Amino acid sequence: MTGAGFSWNLVADVRDLWAYPFMVNAFRAGAVVAVVAGVMGWFMVLRRQAFAGHTLALAAFPGAAGATLIGISAAYGYFGFCAGAAVVIALGTRRGGQGSRASESALTGIVQAFTLACGLLFVALYKGFLNGTTALLFGSFLGITAGQVILLAALGLGVLAVMAVIGRPLLFASVDPDVAAAGRVPVRRLSVTFLVLLGAAVAETAQITGALLVFALLVMPAAAAQRLTPRPAAGLVLTVLIGWAVTWAGLIAAYYSPYPIGFYVTTLAFAVYLACHAAAAARRAWQRPAPAPAGAAA
Repeated sequence: MTGAGFSWNLVADVRDLWAYPFMVNAFRAGAVVAVVAGVMGWFMVLRRQAFAGHTLALAAFPGAAGATLIGISAAYGYFGFCAGAAVVIALGTRRGGQGSRASESALTGIVQAFTLACGLLFVALYKGFLNGTTALLFGSFLGITAGQVILLAALGLGVLAVMAVIGRPLLFASVDPDVAAAGRVPVRRLSVTFLVLLGAAVAETAQITGALLVFALLVMPAAAAQRLTPRPAAGLVLTVLIGWAVTWAGLIAAYYSPYPIGFYVTTLAFAVYLACHAAAAARRAWQRPAPAPAGAAA
């Protein structure tokens, strides 16, 4: 953004990054988003609800556009539309088995089409298609204020607090919903609660990466971590660390270039996923027993 590049004095470069309030706010917001998106993304990948997460990400676009149209902060539009879409998907899904998955998939597609149509309408009414859409879809960190950071942190703490309460039964219901339901675990209520929390996490993440690139922090760190370890606690910690690292690295790269942060976050997260995939494949190959010699049976 500044047009300057890295120098041989890395300490001075870091000091330069933290010299501007908007960059301090961006790093703080990025840390909050990485933690919340990491936790929610890990469960989302485990529950195989990436399509629902993608639809909620798209719902962030008309939310922000609609809020801009009526003259309020885009953050309220993000949260309002994402939470509303999550409630519609969750409450409109039937209980139980394959029918539940088919019902959720169909309703998710309907919500996705409707939210995209609303977004295009709001942008057309605002007369800002070329000026505002890029930031809404692909992300920007120049406009993050201290008030937005406080709002993100407060909502993030609320999401994490609820997840701390429902985490264990949600993990059980995610791994084996039929057995969990037989054990009187409230599977449907957990599903509704999780989708609403996912909507809040998507609304947070979209303000950094943009609506179309929100998957960079929701899916890729979680998928990379699950390639390395099946353990829930280790996977959650690793997911958060990967998301935090790629977010701050993306902010640094975007500061020194004219391109949107979403591109850098997505590229870095994808590179980490490929590295984790290669490491997991190499580990499997190393642990695979060597074939017996041809004459060993004799």
